[in-house]
Amino acid sequence: MPERRTVALVTLGCARNEVDSEELAGRLEADGWQLVEDAEEADVAVVNTCGFVEAAKKDSVDALLEANDLKGHGRTQAVVAVGCMAERYGKELAEALPEADGVLGFDDYADISDRLQTILNGGVHAPHTPRDRRKLLPISPAERQEAGASVALPGHGPTDLPEGVAPASGPRAPLRRRLDGSPVASVKLASGCDRRCSFCAIPSFRGSFISRRPSDVLNETRWLAEQGVKEVMLVSENNTSYGKDLGDIRLLESLLPELAEVDGIERVRVSYLQPAEMRPGLIDVLTSTPKVVPYFDLSFQHSAPNVLRAMRRFGDTDRFLELLDTIRGKAPEAGVRSNFIVGFPGESEADLAELERFLNHARLDAIGVFGYSDEEGTEAATYEDKLDEDVVAERLARVSRLAEELVSQRAEERVGSTVRVLVESVDEEEGVYGRAAHQAPETDGQVLLTSGEGLSVGRMVDAKVVGTEGVDLVAEPLRGSLGWSEEADR
Repeated sequence: MPERRTVALVTLGCARNEVDSEELAGRLEADGWQLVEDAEEADVAVVNTCGFVEAAKKDSVDALLEANDLKGHGRTQAVVAVGCMAERYGKELAEALPEADGVLGFDDYADISDRLQTILNGGVHAPHTPRDRRKLLPISPAERQEAGASVALPGHGPTDLPEGVAPASGPRAPLRRRLDGSPVASVKLASGCDRRCSFCAIPSFRGSFISRRPSDVLNETRWLAEQGVKEVMLVSENNTSYGKDLGDIRLLESLLPELAEVDGIERVRVSYLQPAEMRPGLIDVLTSTPKVVPYFDLSFQHSAPNVLRAMRRFGDTDRFLELLDTIRGKAPEAGVRSNFIVGFPGESEADLAELERFLNHARLDAIGVFGYSDEEGTEAATYEDKLDEDVVAERLARVSRLAEELVSQRAEERVGSTVRVLVESVDEEEGVYGRAAHQAPETDGQVLLTSGEGLSVGRMVDAKVVGTEGVDLVAEPLRGSLGWSEEADR
């Protein structure tokens, strides 16, 4: 019997890329490939790249070069680039990075097994010429669902899988294979974006906004629960637009309670929310539905009106603070995070001061700060009133220092409160770590539990916050040494 072909998937970038990698893993496993964790043990190393900003693109290139270094020293015979950078640059990337044996776009995902086999056999699959994927779907959202069936939408895989890919019990699995044993998994709610933020190139290579059908999202969540997942995080470029192409812009409000009722799921989290699209009904559902955490990942980007208009966005400091007041009036302990760009073309000292005013009053749990840099193909790259790089760097350092101080203060406000923690790692030397409801994976800090007795990965425990370490919390499990509250026992 011939030795099975082996493949390793290396994922960079956001949670959406993680979902895409697990779709590729599902497709490959269904066609007989053996998935391995380490690239050096694989015949083919597939690097799922990020193409969002320069730093992420550099990380992607470094990962490709690192995988290429394995060739000739072990089993690895080929290195293949997929993901956003591969889609965005296509043959340009292939020419600039000959170390990659293949550069595959989204349209290649359905035939990923054949593509990798061709490359492994020494053949060449011509990289694609990039195109504006917004033009692949109708302008009208209402006309997109039928057209979307013929357009490659990573993370929207079919459910009619071969026997053996899905569990024998329960609903059919999505076209997906878990790549780790984490009790947390992202679920793609939609793909693409219809917003035209002047600094962002994502819509050009991810396409226009198209929702997944609620039944697909539910089935995938049920399958994940069968795999031991306790928390699902809904991801897309813009979750507040979910359902608009299905004829119901309030579809998320009805879907969330259904997801929360899936057996085995303890926590449902929604990411990527647009402040200008927040609805009272959505706030109500996010703050009052059991197992749906009151967590608000709000894409503010700035708060000075002049800068926001140049970004092709809406709002201002006072309106954003009113939104936060509304949220906290319904859920005082709600978690809120956001990202901000400083040094945007035309940003004045007064604009920066306005952003600092917002940050000082917003009481955000997590803050990401980025210095502006041109992204090719975006409107902002054509603006003339660019700031000097040293000015951008100084403002980035200044606001980053403020952000670090503010999130530490916000963490200290939680001392004395009780948090419900999902245990994610248990290590005799490093301790027991998890996350509370206000903390999303990878981005918002974590909770160090002072006792791990009786705890295991995937368990929920109530704990009292007794200290902080920057943005992280230190918490003591309730009910003494056992670490369980009566509510958790139930």
